[in-house]
Amino acid sequence: MSSKSATLSHAASARHEAPRDSTYSISALAKEFGITTRTIRFYESRGLISPERVGTSRRYSKRDRARLMLILRGRNLGFTVEDVSEYLSLYDSDPGQLAQTRLLLDKVTAAVVDLETKRRDIERSLADLNEIRARCEAHLKAKDR
Repeated sequence: MSSKSATLSHAASARHEAPRDSTYSISALAKEFGITTRTIRFYESRGLISPERVGTSRRYSKRDRARLMLILRGRNLGFTVEDVSEYLSLYDSDPGQLAQTRLLLDKVTAAVVDLETKRRDIERSLADLNEIRARCEAHLKAKDR
């Protein structure tokens, strides 16, 4: 696993220690990660995870569990399902993980720029709202005299 992959999955893996089982049921994964089975089936329908079918049941491998952990981590960081899919497909096709690392760096850099812009916008809005609040309080205080 590359250091980038380790970074992406570090926080998630710290919270979710893998059970000793070699496969997992959909309900066990849903419970472990605090998500619905519908969410897991959605990621499966998008081709992000591929459980083995045993009759009508799904059995998820350690690989599926690790991919689910990366998916959830990426989504929690604000990446789209398409971004996560692209990242995972590069993981599978790039043994040196150079393309994957470059992609992640580009996506993370763009996300940081976007969040910094939003923070500036929020700070500006808060300043405006605080000014309006102060004017309203001063107006009310003057009328109460």
